[in-house]
Amino acid sequence: MQASADELQAFMSGEFPQATITVESVDEKEAWVRQPVDESHLRPGGTVSGPTMMATADTAAYVVVLSHIGIVPLAVTSNLNINFLRKPESGKALVAKGTLLHLGRRSVLTEVNIYSEGHLEKPVAHAVVTYAIPSSHKTT
Repeated sequence: MQASADELQAFMSGEFPQATITVESVDEKEAWVRQPVDESHLRPGGTVSGPTMMATADTAAYVVVLSHIGIVPLAVTSNLNINFLRKPESGKALVAKGTLLHLGRRSVLTEVNIYSEGHLEKPVAHAVVTYAIPSSHKTT
């Protein structure tokens, strides 16, 4: 593991001060992030908006990538495919688990499952996210 949860949270807070997603934990296989949900994250009908869930998936993927390659700010999303599976629970934060599937020289493939906090048995969304690694960075 190249970067700890505390290091990643400090980086995210410094580089993305507007973000409300926090890094909960990282280990050699996965990363967990948390997105509190308030009125600003809802769409008509009272459900969590797609853009909020996509940002949560993208952040979980970014965190799991950086936890493996180190803090490389210029690693960027090259593909994000998301499936919305069910309506998130009202009034619950989103928690997302990012898992590393493949670490290549130039790209990283991740899987992200998003849940309503407290209900980890059934994801509300599933995403596959690919990150491009800058050519100036060498993976180990």
